[in-house]
Amino acid sequence: MDDSQPEVTFVLGTRPEIIKLSPLIRECERRNLSFSIIHTGQHYSDSLDEVFFSRLDLPDPDHNLQVGSKSQGQQTGEMIIGIERILTEERPDVVLVQGDTNSVLAGGIATSKLDIALGHVEAGLRSFDRQMPEEINRVVTDHVADYLFAPTENSREYLQTENVPNNQIYVTGNTIVDAVAEHTELADEKSTVLSDLELTAGEFVLLTAHRAENVDDEARFADLLEGVTRFAKQHNLPVVYPIHPRAENRLEAFGLSVPNWIRCVEPQGFLDFLKLEQSARLILTDSGGVQEEACILGTPCVTLRENTERPETIDVEANRLAGTDPDSIVSHASAMYRRNDIWKNPFGDGDAAVQILETLDSELDLETPREVNQL
Repeated sequence: MDDSQPEVTFVLGTRPEIIKLSPLIRECERRNLSFSIIHTGQHYSDSLDEVFFSRLDLPDPDHNLQVGSKSQGQQTGEMIIGIERILTEERPDVVLVQGDTNSVLAGGIATSKLDIALGHVEAGLRSFDRQMPEEINRVVTDHVADYLFAPTENSREYLQTENVPNNQIYVTGNTIVDAVAEHTELADEKSTVLSDLELTAGEFVLLTAHRAENVDDEARFADLLEGVTRFAKQHNLPVVYPIHPRAENRLEAFGLSVPNWIRCVEPQGFLDFLKLEQSARLILTDSGGVQEEACILGTPCVTLRENTERPETIDVEANRLAGTDPDSIVSHASAMYRRNDIWKNPFGDGDAAVQILETLDSELDLETPREVNQL
């Protein structure tokens, strides 16, 4: 980046944010818009975040706060302080955050206290479960944002119900469609994950489980593993589990052993993980982003939670909610295993990044030089 004042600043801190903001970063490059990237360091493992910048051919972050793992309040507070300091110096036209992480909340709060516009990408998602930290993060960010980029009409309606002004809401589709479209062919060309793991397309199950409500609860985590194992045995399908460090630590702390049917592997880069999602017979997950990716790729999905902020995947019958009860997991997974038909992707046509930047350009005149505002 040069030393000129950025027109757009991206605040991100986790793997899903890097992936979902990558189409917007590339679109800024195509439009020759100046931008900067603030990495909070919320994910502090190279295998979970920094490698994605190089693998996805993205520019290195201009700033890395290296906040790392702390309590929710301490982590968020340190991010707010660091982000505010950088924004005060750079004074961009607009800050963009994506999703529902602590990085998003911190970016939203810091920006809202300054004379800088805030755009929330993937606005309006709701699980209606206030026990989930992510739900609090997304709701608060929506209510301090100036531009709310909702992925679907459902999301727009949730925002309208909460009295968000309609002229601040823009239905753009989800940038994950852009990201999947941009990277599927690249994954086909470059990924060797199937041969590396000795897997055959259509003959394995992909498991992801990392959410606190599942892996921090010993009984729920044990039930989840039992249900997945019973399904795998019943259908003679091996399960591949790219295990998040959080989940691995909890297994050790609880003294839980992973059954032989479930094969734990290292966290995968986006291209390799995309190839696994594309090639799996079925995906079992507690991740919201994976629900979307499975739906877009046409891979049947079962969500190991009691609720979802992606109800569109349920509506088109690409996904089912099973919770963590073993009998429920076996029942719903067996039903989705038998699915052979194709559903309509509800998350847009893959032009969300273009729509978002065209909206901001129209509203803020991004390409017009302006005076630097001083505090």
